[in-house]
Amino acid sequence: MLHTHNILSFLIGSLFMGAFLSALWPSRYERGLKIFALNLSFFVFFCSLFLWIWFDQSTAKFQFVTSFPWFSSLNINCTFGVDGISLFLVLLTTLLFPLCLLGSWHSIQKRIKEYVVCFLIMEAFLICVFCVMDLLLFYIFFEGVLIPMFVLIGIWGSRERKIRAAYLFFLYTLFGSLFMLLAILYIFVKTGTTDYEILAHTTFSSFEQKILWLAFFASFATKVPMLPMHIWLPEAHVEAPTAGSVILAGILLKLGTYGFLRFSLPLFPEASYYFTPLVYTMATLGVIYTSFTAIRQTDLKRIIAYASVAHMNLVMMGLFSFNLPGLEGALLQSLSHGFVSSALFLCIGVLYDRYHTRMVKYYSGLVHVMPISMVILLFFTMANIGLPGTSSFVGEFLILVGIYQTNTTVTFLGATGMILGGGYSLWLYNRIAYGNLKTQYLGMTKFSDISKNEFFAVLPLIMGTLVMGIYPEVFLDPMHVSVNHLLTIIS
Repeated sequence: MLHTHNILSFLIGSLFMGAFLSALWPSRYERGLKIFALNLSFFVFFCSLFLWIWFDQSTAKFQFVTSFPWFSSLNINCTFGVDGISLFLVLLTTLLFPLCLLGSWHSIQKRIKEYVVCFLIMEAFLICVFCVMDLLLFYIFFEGVLIPMFVLIGIWGSRERKIRAAYLFFLYTLFGSLFMLLAILYIFVKTGTTDYEILAHTTFSSFEQKILWLAFFASFATKVPMLPMHIWLPEAHVEAPTAGSVILAGILLKLGTYGFLRFSLPLFPEASYYFTPLVYTMATLGVIYTSFTAIRQTDLKRIIAYASVAHMNLVMMGLFSFNLPGLEGALLQSLSHGFVSSALFLCIGVLYDRYHTRMVKYYSGLVHVMPISMVILLFFTMANIGLPGTSSFVGEFLILVGIYQTNTTVTFLGATGMILGGGYSLWLYNRIAYGNLKTQYLGMTKFSDISKNEFFAVLPLIMGTLVMGIYPEVFLDPMHVSVNHLLTIIS
């Protein structure tokens, strides 16, 4: 049996080794490479479940800790571990990657070797981001994720603007992170270490906290993204392949909220309280503005992209409520968004693979010819709205309960996002599913319902959405102690 202390290094090492073997794989055996990558990613997901099975819910300490010396002379070591905050983000990462490979089984036909290598390296980097316990290494992995995603959008994007979208994504997120790098260098010079557990017990002056918090904010707010740093996201979503959009919405947007939860709140608690009005203002404007913007979009992916921005800004409100319901609701909503938004992009990918357009005006009456696809799309449309019984309802309810204890005005304004969400979600579904078939645009020979691969790619997301919506304690129990410990640090 795999020893518990080695499980994280085993997961990460397996992915890097898989990427290396994929790079050496003969190009003429592309189907074999797909099977290898899919089996490896499912194997990694299966192994990551042991993190949940063996997780001790009674302690806030990091578990499954693995440490390697890196720059020992500078007191910088490569240390990995998970707690209740990062546990489910690791599981979400290991779940979505095999589903992406399964869902894009037939849609990706060129440069399959490079595609697989990009995916495996990106998955390894993302697991490292959520597990690493050193600030400098967090920055390295945090920015390292940009490279495979940049390549993914630039090579396998669907339209001519893909190069522009790739550069927009890369430069926006990299520029914001340069401020965080300067802050990390200052912290290292002042304290002599970048070890998270040591820094968690280090006190900075009030002025230092504010400056450092703003530097970290520039990086994390761009990743969330918050208004007005959201410009790159709709462009990247529209141009990325379906699997790229799933990873972008399902995992990469969580890097920003995770960064706030892991570093900004516990390391700079005084500054976090000080800048709460700024966060509330930006998040409220983000929820309302992007919801209205989603209503007027004509591209399927843009609608879901702007909806993602609205949901992630609601998560930001929950993070800065500084109470248990708000923080746990923010974590749950992040996971729920990973399920729901990823599934919506997979559903749109099904339509695009058949009809090669994402313009809403070309679709109508698909319920007559794609009934299973439309039922699945309806389910996730309801989940996106926050229908009771789905995961989004639990997350949004806890967030609003948490914010209400802090600021009732912000609660009211944040809740308008749910009303507007119902508007653009139901209107979009109505335009796609009902009415007369527009055969003059789509043709009569192309109608085919969801395939087996696409169905099995969406099925785990349906199950996750239902389980979290009906019995959220399964997810909340491992979080309780870690979130309470965080609250004791920042209070």
